[in-house]
Amino acid sequence: MNLSTLKPAKGSRKDRKRVGRGPGSGRGKTAGAGSKGQLQGAGYSRKYSAEGGQMPLVRRIPKRGFTNIFRIEMAGINLDRLGALKGAEAGPAEMAAARLIGSAADRVKILGRGEIERPMTVRAHAFSAAAKAKIEKAGGRAVLIEVRP
Repeated sequence: MNLSTLKPAKGSRKDRKRVGRGPGSGRGKTAGAGSKGQLQGAGYSRKYSAEGGQMPLVRRIPKRGFTNIFRIEMAGINLDRLGALKGAEAGPAEMAAARLIGSAADRVKILGRGEIERPMTVRAHAFSAAAKAKIEKAGGRAVLIEVRP
């Protein structure tokens, strides 16, 4: 193997389109930029919301609601889905391995739908009151994971 002989894979590279090279090319004269004016120059980009004097859609539609900047996103897992976990421990890592949540880094809230049949130690960032009661009734423990901001 010699570094001087390396080439890209066949078909992975294309020649750039040569515009403005005569009428036979199909992109002659104005090189696909239309006719005169500010629109033809390099570096021009039309503002996405410009509607040619008409009131833009963004401004025509009324504002509604607000965004809570302190909201903490959590993945909600019901008790009936925890039955899919085999071990006596159930934390974010085990839930991610069983594909109940996206990744082990996600915050998890355990919700109370369904029943839990066997005693389990469930570790999560939040529990609903019903879920916590059902876990403890089955002989398990509901352990709160502390998260530092």
